[in-house]
Amino acid sequence: MRVASLDIIRGVAVLGILAINIAGFAGPSIGALTPNLPHPAGIWGETAYAIGFILFEGKMRALFAMLFGASMALFIDRAEAAGRDADLLQARRLAWLLLFGALHYALLWWGDILFAYAACGFIVLLLHRLPLRLLVAAALTLFMALHVAGLVANLPMVNAEEAVRIGVATSVQAEAVGRYYAYVDMMIGRELGQYAGGFVQIAATKLHEHPLWLIHGVRDGIGEYVPLMVIGMALQRTGFFAGAWSLRVMLAIAVGGTLAGLGATLMALDWLWPRHFPVIAMDAAVRYGLALPHLLTALGYAGLLVLATPWLGTTGAGRRLGAAGQMAFSNYLGTSLVMTGVFYGWGLGLFGRVGPLAQWTFVAVGWALMLIFSPVWLKHWRRGPLEWLWRSLTERRLQRNRN
Repeated sequence: MRVASLDIIRGVAVLGILAINIAGFAGPSIGALTPNLPHPAGIWGETAYAIGFILFEGKMRALFAMLFGASMALFIDRAEAAGRDADLLQARRLAWLLLFGALHYALLWWGDILFAYAACGFIVLLLHRLPLRLLVAAALTLFMALHVAGLVANLPMVNAEEAVRIGVATSVQAEAVGRYYAYVDMMIGRELGQYAGGFVQIAATKLHEHPLWLIHGVRDGIGEYVPLMVIGMALQRTGFFAGAWSLRVMLAIAVGGTLAGLGATLMALDWLWPRHFPVIAMDAAVRYGLALPHLLTALGYAGLLVLATPWLGTTGAGRRLGAAGQMAFSNYLGTSLVMTGVFYGWGLGLFGRVGPLAQWTFVAVGWALMLIFSPVWLKHWRRGPLEWLWRSLTERRLQRNRN
């Protein structure tokens, strides 16, 4: 039996992640951090970027990581209830996801997150039988410690970038910022050349120039993904997604988390936007400084959707969101296929030519495709195509999929 709130939340997350990933698809990748590279975006482009920054940046990644942990808990608990070796099955499931992630990176998109989730999932699998309170306390401590440390380590470069902007930089600061921006310019040039090429050229270049990219993604993300997965697992096992928590607590999380997280994001935006989203400061904010607001907002979003599920699940929009969430794996990889086909040289070749404002057109098209295709598919099939393949590989036998 499916958990309706999980499907709806997953549907919102898979739609929301496209609103952030679109900058990476449209290219160059630095566009995910600032709308003003390689070209100034203007007021409307900056406004379009700011909308995504407020509502989706970091929040969807946090939501997905928590949902991944919740799904792990659900899978393990159901397998154990059926008398099966749950940890072995989950390990097999994660191993196949590692392969899916590696293929996704090599064949489609550099921004794959599946490999890192699977690798971090193995760590969570090793820890999940520890007492829940101890596990959550350790996860939150790790989460905060690593992000505070990362922010502190990056503040000198943020200060140097600001000093250069207002014309008071020392020679050391100016040189450091100059090197950083020279590297960014070099990478922009490389990407514009690489992604204008054909399918084989793009894949070969990634594997030749960045063979350890996925490993670096695990290294950089472990301090975020593992704690968030643990939190998601704890939420699932304490009945959060089933609506078993008291209404008072749920409202406090839903409203308080959303307002606190978005409020902190707006405060950061108030500093970043007048400076036109400087790339060094944006990197520090997105990766470290806004980690807690991202978590709070994700919890708030999840709480709001859990509370809304009894009503939302009866509406057409809710059913479409639930269907998109039920097929989140297929939709996530399907989005990569469609968007790389639009932007890369082997497709329409629009890489580097679509600014932040126009990118929202492609987001809207992607959302429409997911919301239309998912319920149509699930009318005839129990699972999405990749969900079925993943389950069949995990179980080592083809699963019945016809309704």
